[in-house]
Amino acid sequence: MTKMSPPDEQRLAFLRGLTQPRISRGDFMRGAAASLAAMALGQAGAADAATVTDWHAWWAAQKPTKEFVFANWPLYIDVSSNGKDHPSLDAFTKQTGIAVTYDEVIQDDPSFYAKVAPVLKSGQPTGYDMMVITDGWYLTELLLQKFLVPLWRAKVPNFDKNASPSVKNPPYDPGNKHTMVWQSGLTGIGYNPKLTKREINSFEDLWDPAFAGHIGMFSDTNELGSVGMLKLGINPTTSTPADWTKAASVLREQKDKKLVRQYYDQSYINALENGDIWITMAWSGDIYQANSKGFKDLKFVVPKEGCSIWHDNMCIPVGAKNPLSALAWMNYYYTADVAGMIEDYVNYICPVPAAKDYILNVIKDPDVANSPLVFPPESELARTHEFRAFKNYAEYKKWVDIFSPIVQG
Repeated sequence: MTKMSPPDEQRLAFLRGLTQPRISRGDFMRGAAASLAAMALGQAGAADAATVTDWHAWWAAQKPTKEFVFANWPLYIDVSSNGKDHPSLDAFTKQTGIAVTYDEVIQDDPSFYAKVAPVLKSGQPTGYDMMVITDGWYLTELLLQKFLVPLWRAKVPNFDKNASPSVKNPPYDPGNKHTMVWQSGLTGIGYNPKLTKREINSFEDLWDPAFAGHIGMFSDTNELGSVGMLKLGINPTTSTPADWTKAASVLREQKDKKLVRQYYDQSYINALENGDIWITMAWSGDIYQANSKGFKDLKFVVPKEGCSIWHDNMCIPVGAKNPLSALAWMNYYYTADVAGMIEDYVNYICPVPAAKDYILNVIKDPDVANSPLVFPPESELARTHEFRAFKNYAEYKKWVDIFSPIVQG
Protein backbone atom coordinates (compact mmCIF):
# COMPACT_ATOMS: atom_id res chain seq x y z
CA MET A 1 0.00 0.00 0.00
CA THR A 2 0.99 3.63 -0.44
CA LYS A 3 2.47 5.14 2.66
CA MET A 4 -0.22 6.91 4.65
CA SER A 5 -0.19 10.57 5.61
CA PRO A 6 -0.93 11.56 9.25
CA PRO A 7 -4.09 10.14 10.80
CA ASP A 8 -6.12 13.32 10.30
CA GLU A 9 -5.46 13.01 6.58
CA GLN A 10 -6.46 9.36 6.40
CA ARG A 11 -10.19 9.62 5.77
CA LEU A 12 -9.75 7.48 2.70
CA ALA A 13 -12.81 5.73 1.45
CA PHE A 14 -10.73 2.84 0.18
CA LEU A 15 -9.84 2.14 3.80
CA ARG A 16 -13.44 1.48 4.70
CA GLY A 17 -14.87 -0.91 2.23
CA LEU A 18 -13.55 -3.81 0.30
CA THR A 19 -10.13 -5.26 -0.23
CA GLN A 20 -11.08 -7.65 -3.03
CA PRO A 21 -12.01 -7.43 -5.82
CA ARG A 22 -11.78 -3.69 -5.28
CA ILE A 23 -8.16 -3.15 -4.23
CA SER A 24 -7.83 0.61 -4.45
CA ARG A 25 -10.17 2.85 -2.41
CA GLY A 26 -11.30 4.14 0.76
CA ASP A 27 -1.92 19.39 5.58
CA PHE A 28 -5.08 19.74 3.26
CA MET A 29 -5.23 22.95 1.28
CA ARG A 30 -6.88 25.78 3.10
CA GLY A 31 -7.13 29.53 3.12
CA ALA A 32 -9.79 31.87 1.88
CA ALA A 33 -11.04 30.98 -1.56
CA ALA A 34 -9.55 33.09 -4.30
CA SER A 35 -11.87 35.22 -6.34
CA LEU A 36 -13.28 33.13 -9.15
CA ALA A 37 -13.99 34.54 -12.56
CA ALA A 38 -17.72 35.15 -12.74
CA MET A 39 -19.46 33.75 -15.78
CA ALA A 40 -22.72 34.90 -17.31
CA LEU A 41 -25.75 32.76 -16.61
CA GLY A 42 -25.98 29.91 -19.05
CA GLN A 43 -22.34 30.12 -20.07
CA ALA A 44 -20.56 26.77 -19.79
CA GLY A 45 -17.42 28.07 -18.11
CA ALA A 46 -16.29 28.04 -14.47
CA ALA A 47 -19.07 29.80 -12.57
CA ASP A 48 -18.20 31.14 -9.12
CA ALA A 49 -20.83 29.74 -6.77
CA ALA A 50 -20.30 32.70 -4.45
CA THR A 51 -21.47 35.11 -7.15
CA VAL A 52 -24.56 33.22 -8.25
CA THR A 53 -27.58 34.67 -6.47
CA ASP A 54 -30.27 32.74 -8.31
CA TRP A 55 -29.44 29.08 -8.87
CA HIS A 56 -32.88 28.44 -10.36
CA ALA A 57 -32.09 30.91 -13.09
CA TRP A 58 -28.61 29.45 -13.49
CA TRP A 59 -30.01 25.97 -13.97
CA ALA A 60 -32.75 27.19 -16.30
CA ALA A 61 -30.09 28.73 -18.52
CA GLN A 62 -28.11 25.48 -18.87
CA LYS A 63 -28.40 23.72 -22.21
CA PRO A 64 -28.67 19.91 -22.56
CA THR A 65 -25.50 18.23 -23.81
CA LYS A 66 -24.61 14.76 -24.98
CA GLU A 67 -21.50 14.41 -22.83
CA PHE A 68 -20.76 13.52 -19.22
CA VAL A 69 -17.39 13.23 -17.43
CA PHE A 70 -17.61 11.12 -14.27
CA ALA A 71 -14.73 11.00 -11.74
CA ASN A 72 -14.85 8.00 -9.41
CA TRP A 73 -12.70 5.61 -7.38
CA PRO A 74 -11.13 2.56 -9.06
CA LEU A 75 -13.27 -0.58 -9.27
CA TYR A 76 -16.33 1.19 -7.91
CA ILE A 77 -18.86 0.41 -10.64
CA ASP A 78 -20.09 -2.69 -12.46
CA VAL A 79 -17.73 -4.28 -14.99
CA SER A 80 -18.61 -6.70 -17.77
CA SER A 81 -17.14 -10.18 -18.08
CA ASN A 82 -14.51 -8.87 -20.51
CA GLY A 83 -13.24 -6.56 -17.76
CA LYS A 84 -13.47 -3.48 -19.97
CA ASP A 85 -17.06 -2.32 -20.28
CA HIS A 86 -19.47 -0.92 -17.72
CA PRO A 87 -22.99 -2.19 -18.50
CA SER A 88 -24.72 0.50 -16.45
CA LEU A 89 -22.89 3.27 -18.28
CA ASP A 90 -23.53 1.67 -21.65
CA ALA A 91 -27.25 1.40 -20.86
CA PHE A 92 -27.31 5.05 -19.77
CA THR A 93 -25.80 6.13 -23.07
CA LYS A 94 -28.25 3.97 -25.01
CA GLN A 95 -31.21 5.39 -23.08
CA THR A 96 -30.22 9.07 -23.08
CA GLY A 97 -27.77 9.50 -25.94
CA ILE A 98 -25.25 10.94 -23.46
CA ALA A 99 -21.72 9.63 -23.98
CA VAL A 100 -19.88 8.98 -20.71
CA THR A 101 -16.19 9.53 -20.06
CA TYR A 102 -15.57 7.47 -16.93
CA ASP A 103 -12.35 8.40 -15.12
CA GLU A 104 -11.14 6.26 -12.19
CA VAL A 105 -8.99 9.11 -10.95
CA ILE A 106 -9.83 9.27 -7.22
CA GLN A 107 -7.38 7.26 -5.12
CA ASP A 108 -8.19 9.04 -1.85
CA ASP A 109 -9.96 12.18 -0.71
CA PRO A 110 -6.91 14.22 0.37
CA SER A 111 -4.95 13.85 -2.85
CA PHE A 112 -7.99 14.38 -5.05
CA TYR A 113 -8.94 17.50 -3.12
CA ALA A 114 -5.38 18.75 -3.49
CA LYS A 115 -5.74 18.24 -7.24
CA VAL A 116 -9.06 19.99 -7.81
CA ALA A 117 -9.02 22.75 -5.15
CA PRO A 118 -6.40 24.98 -6.86
CA VAL A 119 -8.28 24.64 -10.14
CA LEU A 120 -11.58 25.58 -8.52
CA LYS A 121 -9.97 28.48 -6.66
CA SER A 122 -8.57 29.80 -9.92
CA GLY A 123 -12.05 29.85 -11.46
CA GLN A 124 -11.29 27.14 -13.98
CA PRO A 125 -13.35 23.98 -14.66
CA THR A 126 -11.95 20.76 -13.25
CA GLY A 127 -12.94 18.83 -16.36
CA TYR A 128 -15.35 16.71 -14.32
CA ASP A 129 -19.13 16.96 -14.32
CA MET A 130 -19.54 14.71 -11.29
CA MET A 131 -17.21 13.37 -8.63
CA VAL A 132 -17.61 10.98 -5.71
CA ILE A 133 -16.41 12.37 -2.36
CA THR A 134 -16.59 10.78 1.10
CA ASP A 135 -18.38 12.55 3.95
CA GLY A 136 -15.71 14.11 6.11
CA TRP A 137 -13.51 17.16 6.16
CA TYR A 138 -12.75 17.34 2.44
CA LEU A 139 -16.41 17.31 1.47
CA THR A 140 -17.08 19.91 4.16
CA GLU A 141 -14.28 22.07 2.78
CA LEU A 142 -15.74 21.85 -0.73
CA LEU A 143 -19.07 22.99 0.67
CA LEU A 144 -17.58 25.79 2.77
CA GLN A 145 -15.62 27.09 -0.19
CA LYS A 146 -18.79 26.99 -2.33
CA PHE A 147 -17.11 24.69 -4.82
CA LEU A 148 -20.20 22.49 -5.34
CA VAL A 149 -23.24 23.34 -7.43
CA PRO A 150 -26.61 23.14 -5.60
CA LEU A 151 -28.62 20.37 -7.22
CA TRP A 152 -31.77 20.98 -9.26
CA ARG A 153 -33.79 18.52 -7.22
CA ALA A 154 -36.77 18.53 -9.57
CA LYS A 155 -34.55 16.83 -12.13
CA VAL A 156 -33.83 13.93 -9.76
CA PRO A 157 -37.30 12.72 -8.68
CA ASN A 158 -36.08 9.13 -8.33
CA PHE A 159 -34.03 10.11 -5.29
CA ASP A 160 -37.08 11.18 -3.29
CA LYS A 161 -39.00 8.18 -4.61
CA ASN A 162 -36.44 5.38 -4.14
CA ALA A 163 -33.64 6.46 -1.77
CA SER A 164 -33.23 4.78 1.60
CA PRO A 165 -34.08 6.98 4.60
CA SER A 166 -30.49 6.38 5.73
CA VAL A 167 -29.14 8.57 2.90
CA LYS A 168 -31.66 11.40 3.08
CA ASN A 169 -30.98 14.70 4.83
CA PRO A 170 -27.47 13.89 6.13
CA PRO A 171 -25.93 16.23 8.73
CA TYR A 172 -23.02 17.07 6.42
CA ASP A 173 -25.45 18.25 3.68
CA PRO A 174 -28.89 19.00 5.12
CA GLY A 175 -31.66 18.45 2.61
CA ASN A 176 -29.24 16.85 0.13
CA LYS A 177 -28.77 20.28 -1.38
CA HIS A 178 -25.43 19.40 -2.97
CA THR A 179 -24.95 15.63 -2.71
CA MET A 180 -26.58 12.25 -3.24
CA VAL A 181 -25.08 9.05 -1.88
CA TRP A 182 -23.29 6.65 -4.20
CA GLN A 183 -22.60 3.89 -1.65
CA SER A 184 -22.39 3.56 2.13
CA GLY A 185 -20.75 1.34 4.73
CA LEU A 186 -20.81 0.57 8.44
CA THR A 187 -18.02 0.76 11.01
CA GLY A 188 -18.69 -1.93 13.60
CA ILE A 189 -16.78 -4.93 14.96
CA GLY A 190 -15.25 -7.81 13.05
CA TYR A 191 -14.12 -10.90 14.89
CA ASN A 192 -13.27 -14.58 14.70
CA PRO A 193 -15.45 -16.48 17.19
CA LYS A 194 -13.06 -19.44 17.10
CA LEU A 195 -10.44 -17.18 18.65
CA THR A 196 -12.59 -14.98 20.89
CA LYS A 197 -14.31 -18.15 22.19
CA ARG A 198 -17.59 -16.27 22.50
CA GLU A 199 -19.96 -14.05 20.60
CA ILE A 200 -19.32 -10.30 20.51
CA ASN A 201 -22.04 -7.67 20.89
CA SER A 202 -20.54 -4.52 22.39
CA PHE A 203 -17.75 -2.00 21.91
CA GLU A 204 -16.87 -2.88 25.50
CA ASP A 205 -15.41 -6.08 24.06
CA LEU A 206 -12.65 -4.01 22.44
CA TRP A 207 -11.53 -3.17 25.98
CA ASP A 208 -11.66 -6.77 27.29
CA PRO A 209 -8.31 -7.83 28.85
CA ALA A 210 -9.03 -11.38 27.67
CA PHE A 211 -8.13 -10.19 24.15
CA ALA A 212 -5.06 -8.15 25.14
CA GLY A 213 -2.58 -7.89 22.30
CA HIS A 214 -5.12 -9.21 19.80
CA ILE A 215 -7.35 -6.14 19.44
CA GLY A 216 -7.28 -3.99 16.32
CA MET A 217 -8.25 -0.32 16.24
CA PHE A 218 -8.30 2.13 13.32
CA SER A 219 -5.68 4.82 12.79
CA ASP A 220 -8.25 7.15 11.20
CA THR A 221 -8.99 9.70 13.92
CA ASN A 222 -12.57 10.27 12.79
CA GLU A 223 -13.32 6.56 13.09
CA LEU A 224 -11.33 6.09 16.30
CA GLY A 225 -12.86 9.03 18.13
CA SER A 226 -16.36 8.01 17.13
CA VAL A 227 -15.91 4.50 18.55
CA GLY A 228 -14.60 5.96 21.81
CA MET A 229 -17.76 8.03 22.12
CA LEU A 230 -20.09 5.19 21.21
CA LYS A 231 -18.51 3.10 23.97
CA LEU A 232 -19.45 5.86 26.39
CA GLY A 233 -22.98 6.16 25.05
CA ILE A 234 -22.28 9.49 23.34
CA ASN A 235 -23.69 10.21 19.88
CA PRO A 236 -20.71 11.31 17.73
CA THR A 237 -22.99 13.28 15.39
CA THR A 238 -23.96 15.78 18.08
CA SER A 239 -20.86 15.48 20.26
CA THR A 240 -18.99 18.40 21.84
CA PRO A 241 -15.27 19.01 22.50
CA ALA A 242 -15.88 17.93 26.10
CA ASP A 243 -17.22 14.62 24.75
CA TRP A 244 -14.14 14.25 22.55
CA THR A 245 -11.89 14.61 25.58
CA LYS A 246 -13.85 11.92 27.44
CA ALA A 247 -13.55 9.55 24.49
CA ALA A 248 -9.83 10.21 24.16
CA SER A 249 -9.41 9.33 27.83
CA VAL A 250 -10.92 5.84 27.46
CA LEU A 251 -8.99 5.26 24.24
CA ARG A 252 -5.77 6.25 25.99
CA GLU A 253 -6.62 3.84 28.82
CA GLN A 254 -7.12 1.07 26.29
CA LYS A 255 -3.71 1.82 24.80
CA ASP A 256 -1.88 2.17 28.14
CA LYS A 257 -3.15 -1.24 29.22
CA LYS A 258 -1.55 -2.68 26.08
CA LEU A 259 -4.81 -4.09 24.84
CA VAL A 260 -4.30 -2.84 21.28
CA ARG A 261 -2.01 -4.76 18.97
CA GLN A 262 -1.94 -1.98 16.38
CA TYR A 263 -3.78 1.05 14.99
CA TYR A 264 -4.49 -0.15 11.47
CA ASP A 265 -5.19 1.17 8.04
CA GLN A 266 -6.73 -1.24 5.50
CA SER A 267 -4.24 -3.91 6.56
CA TYR A 268 -6.39 -4.76 9.58
CA ILE A 269 -8.38 -7.22 7.49
CA ASN A 270 -5.25 -9.23 6.70
CA ALA A 271 -4.37 -9.31 10.40
CA LEU A 272 -7.87 -10.57 11.20
CA GLU A 273 -7.72 -13.21 8.48
CA ASN A 274 -4.36 -14.58 9.62
CA GLY A 275 -5.21 -14.54 13.34
CA ASP A 276 -2.86 -11.78 14.49
CA ILE A 277 -5.92 -10.03 15.83
CA TRP A 278 -9.07 -11.76 17.06
CA ILE A 279 -11.38 -8.76 17.31
CA THR A 280 -11.21 -5.35 15.66
CA MET A 281 -12.95 -2.25 14.48
CA ALA A 282 -14.12 -3.27 11.02
CA TRP A 283 -15.88 -2.07 7.89
CA SER A 284 -18.87 -4.09 6.83
CA GLY A 285 -17.75 -4.54 3.23
CA ASP A 286 -14.42 -6.01 4.27
CA ILE A 287 -16.04 -8.81 6.25
CA TYR A 288 -18.42 -9.57 3.38
CA GLN A 289 -15.55 -9.82 0.94
CA ALA A 290 -13.35 -11.83 3.32
CA ASN A 291 -16.13 -14.37 3.74
CA SER A 292 -16.70 -14.48 -0.02
CA LYS A 293 -13.02 -15.38 -0.38
CA GLY A 294 -13.41 -18.32 1.95
CA PHE A 295 -12.83 -16.91 5.45
CA LYS A 296 -16.17 -18.21 6.65
CA ASP A 297 -15.25 -17.90 10.33
CA LEU A 298 -15.29 -14.10 10.39
CA LYS A 299 -18.31 -12.22 11.65
CA PHE A 300 -19.41 -8.59 11.56
CA VAL A 301 -21.66 -7.14 14.22
CA VAL A 302 -23.40 -3.84 14.83
CA PRO A 303 -22.75 -3.49 18.58
CA LYS A 304 -25.54 -2.83 21.02
CA GLU A 305 -24.31 0.77 21.29
CA GLY A 306 -24.89 1.25 17.58
CA CYS A 307 -22.21 2.05 15.01
CA SER A 308 -21.03 4.66 12.55
CA ILE A 309 -22.23 4.86 8.97
CA TRP A 310 -20.21 6.56 6.24
CA HIS A 311 -21.19 7.68 2.75
CA ASP A 312 -19.51 8.29 -0.58
CA ASN A 313 -21.38 11.07 -2.35
CA MET A 314 -22.06 12.16 -5.91
CA CYS A 315 -21.66 15.91 -6.38
CA ILE A 316 -21.23 18.44 -9.19
CA PRO A 317 -18.20 20.75 -9.06
CA VAL A 318 -18.53 24.41 -9.96
CA GLY A 319 -17.55 24.85 -13.60
CA ALA A 320 -19.02 21.55 -14.77
CA LYS A 321 -19.73 21.85 -18.48
CA ASN A 322 -22.44 19.19 -18.55
CA PRO A 323 -24.41 19.64 -15.30
CA LEU A 324 -27.74 18.54 -16.78
CA SER A 325 -26.11 15.31 -17.90
CA ALA A 326 -24.83 14.79 -14.35
CA LEU A 327 -28.37 15.21 -12.99
CA ALA A 328 -29.63 12.76 -15.61
CA TRP A 329 -27.12 10.20 -14.33
CA MET A 330 -28.14 10.73 -10.70
CA ASN A 331 -31.78 10.21 -11.55
CA TYR A 332 -30.92 7.14 -13.64
CA TYR A 333 -28.84 5.67 -10.81
CA TYR A 334 -31.63 5.94 -8.25
CA THR A 335 -33.68 3.14 -9.81
CA ALA A 336 -33.85 -0.47 -8.67
CA ASP A 337 -32.42 -1.99 -11.83
CA VAL A 338 -29.46 0.35 -12.26
CA ALA A 339 -28.53 0.48 -8.57
CA GLY A 340 -28.94 -3.30 -8.47
CA MET A 341 -26.70 -3.80 -11.48
CA ILE A 342 -23.96 -1.75 -9.84
CA GLU A 343 -24.52 -3.12 -6.34
CA ASP A 344 -24.12 -6.70 -7.49
CA TYR A 345 -20.54 -5.82 -8.35
CA VAL A 346 -19.40 -3.39 -5.64
CA ASN A 347 -21.13 -5.02 -2.61
CA TYR A 348 -21.25 -1.96 -0.36
CA ILE A 349 -24.51 -0.75 1.22
CA CYS A 350 -26.91 0.17 -1.56
CA PRO A 351 -28.79 3.49 -1.24
CA VAL A 352 -31.76 2.04 -3.15
CA PRO A 353 -33.50 -0.66 -1.05
CA ALA A 354 -35.61 -1.90 -4.00
CA ALA A 355 -32.42 -3.00 -5.72
CA LYS A 356 -32.45 -6.04 -3.41
CA ASP A 357 -35.42 -7.59 -5.22
CA TYR A 358 -33.86 -6.81 -8.59
CA ILE A 359 -30.64 -8.59 -7.62
CA LEU A 360 -32.56 -11.53 -6.21
CA ASN A 361 -35.16 -12.02 -8.94
CA VAL A 362 -33.58 -10.62 -12.09
CA ILE A 363 -29.83 -10.99 -11.63
CA LYS A 364 -30.50 -14.05 -9.47
CA ASP A 365 -27.67 -13.54 -7.02
CA PRO A 366 -29.11 -14.46 -3.61
CA ASP A 367 -25.72 -14.22 -1.86
CA VAL A 368 -25.61 -10.48 -2.45
CA ALA A 369 -29.33 -9.82 -2.21
CA ASN A 370 -29.72 -11.63 1.12
CA SER A 371 -26.55 -10.34 2.76
CA PRO A 372 -27.25 -8.07 5.75
CA LEU A 373 -23.88 -6.46 5.03
CA VAL A 374 -25.12 -5.24 1.64
CA PHE A 375 -28.78 -4.67 2.50
CA PRO A 376 -28.88 -4.14 6.28
CA PRO A 377 -32.35 -4.37 7.81
CA GLU A 378 -33.96 -1.08 8.80
CA SER A 379 -33.60 -2.10 12.44
CA GLU A 380 -29.81 -2.11 11.99
CA LEU A 381 -29.70 1.15 10.06
CA ALA A 382 -31.80 2.78 12.77
CA ARG A 383 -28.90 2.14 15.17
CA THR A 384 -26.30 3.91 13.05
CA HIS A 385 -24.78 7.32 13.69
CA GLU A 386 -23.34 9.82 11.24
CA PHE A 387 -19.85 11.19 11.77
CA ARG A 388 -19.45 14.63 13.31
CA ALA A 389 -19.89 17.25 10.57
CA PHE A 390 -17.28 19.87 11.46
CA LYS A 391 -18.40 23.48 11.21
CA ASN A 392 -14.99 24.89 10.34
CA TYR A 393 -11.29 24.12 10.27
CA ALA A 394 -10.73 25.18 13.88
CA GLU A 395 -13.25 22.59 15.06
CA TYR A 396 -11.75 19.92 12.83
CA LYS A 397 -8.23 20.70 14.06
CA LYS A 398 -9.36 20.47 17.67
CA TRP A 399 -10.70 16.96 17.02
CA VAL A 400 -7.44 15.93 15.37
CA ASP A 401 -5.34 17.43 18.16
CA ILE A 402 -7.30 15.42 20.72
CA PHE A 403 -7.23 12.03 19.00
CA SER A 404 -4.07 11.89 16.89
CA PRO A 405 -1.69 11.56 19.90
CA ILE A 406 -3.33 8.23 20.71
CA VAL A 407 -2.38 6.86 17.31
CA GLN A 408 1.00 8.54 17.09
CA GLY A 409 2.19 8.50 20.69
